[in-house]
Amino acid sequence: MSGSILAGAPTAASAAATATDAIAPGKPHYVVLDGLRGVAALMVVMFHTFEAYAGGDPTRQIINHGYLAVDFFFLLSGFVIAYAYDDRWPRMGQREFYLRRLIRLQPMVVLGSVIGAALFYFQAGGLFPTIATTPVWQVLLVMLLGCTLLPLPKTFDIRGWDEIHPLNGPAWSLFYEYVANVAYALVLRRLSARALTILAALAAMLLLEVALRGERRDLIGGWSLDAAGLHIGLARLCYPFLAGMLLMRSGWRLPGRHAFAISASLLVVALALPRLGDTPHHWSNGLYDAACVLLLFPLIVAIGAGDKRATGAGVRVARFFGDLSFPLYITHYPLIYVYTAWVVDRQVPARIGAPVGAALVVAAVAIAYASLKLYDEPARRWLSRRLLGHRDR
Repeated sequence: MSGSILAGAPTAASAAATATDAIAPGKPHYVVLDGLRGVAALMVVMFHTFEAYAGGDPTRQIINHGYLAVDFFFLLSGFVIAYAYDDRWPRMGQREFYLRRLIRLQPMVVLGSVIGAALFYFQAGGLFPTIATTPVWQVLLVMLLGCTLLPLPKTFDIRGWDEIHPLNGPAWSLFYEYVANVAYALVLRRLSARALTILAALAAMLLLEVALRGERRDLIGGWSLDAAGLHIGLARLCYPFLAGMLLMRSGWRLPGRHAFAISASLLVVALALPRLGDTPHHWSNGLYDAACVLLLFPLIVAIGAGDKRATGAGVRVARFFGDLSFPLYITHYPLIYVYTAWVVDRQVPARIGAPVGAALVVAAVAIAYASLKLYDEPARRWLSRRLLGHRDR
């Protein structure tokens, strides 16, 4: 998840609302890409909601490939970071770059950790047996450490799922986002297209190795602080981020009408497709995951980036979901913990749990919107004034 990637010149109102986003004022924004990020975030919420009924069996998972949204986010991140900052380094140093990224991401990271702590004890039960015996001081310590986004070792695993952020699981991908940002600032921004292509080819081989030779035959994982978790996490990060940078710098776009509708439809179908193969861990599913990340997702971004007109109702929808995407992604999972514990511990049938799950999605969107307007945007504006001194972002 990354900064704003809207298309078309923003209005005065929208420019004010996004004054702390990555794209500099006066620079065209990719509205369609921003909308795609919002679509992917919504698919993640629905993927996690349905996961409560899968019982750990991937063949039973509805919206089966929703986990690939994370890889799509990394691709968008590489694109927008290169677009926003490649031409600003002569007048921008390392410190300013890091401040800008912290301002863009850190306020919602903090809020996600706080929400996770607030809802922690509501998840106690058979699914999470350690919660009932976890003291409050330990929850508060994990919350504070989670606000820093530093990966936590297993000694801080107060849930039992081997997460580097046990109060808010999806924060793991933000940790890798920061890793990519540091790599960009120190090394990647200086590399030629040829060097980036070589690195991307090597990263593609790593991704294929995880997808086809891993135990699960998919790209799920990356949230554990162990050798396997780091292996998967880096494989999922490196190729998409590098491919996003290359896509931006290459100028390759697929212009055409209805770009948002077409690219969003392709993305939804890709993330919702059922598990492939006649067994839970069939090689064909790993091949599908790899094909999505290596080929389909860059194609979707090229389609979305090709619409420079970006006008009409579709743009307003795209902008809304784009603005909502990061708050939705980083705040929804504490609700998922509560819902999953309720469904599993009480063996809630789908006919009863489905309406509650639908209400959860609505509540997650409402919380995200309130967080955006009442906290995130004001916090980023305040931090920009204090840390950047009203300088042009």
